[in-house]
Amino acid sequence: MSESLKPGPDADLDNFILNQVQLLLSEKRTALSTMRTGIAIFAFPLSVLSVLIATSHSYHTEEVMHWLVPLLLINAGLIGLGIYLIIIAFRRIHHYDRQIEEFKRKHSRLMELLSD
Repeated sequence: MSESLKPGPDADLDNFILNQVQLLLSEKRTALSTMRTGIAIFAFPLSVLSVLIATSHSYHTEEVMHWLVPLLLINAGLIGLGIYLIIIAFRRIHHYDRQIEEFKRKHSRLMELLSD
């Protein structure tokens, strides 16, 4: 009776594989949050620029050039950072998807659990 309650080597292997897939899925969630952060960082300078354009009739560009140049440089840096984070997140998501697909091809039980 105690032998039937003991997990066999297949159960240990299944648990190990499921833990690996759970780790990959958590890494994928982290990559998705990185993408969300990149999108937010990318959107912020665009909203600042739209406010500047909307209020451009209230100031003379020549008089505030000493403020506009650093602001535009910071905005360009933030846009670059946002694009970088989005690209890195896309690469990681595709990498984790490929690894999960590999696990699904190797293990039929996993294919049943994670079928599309």
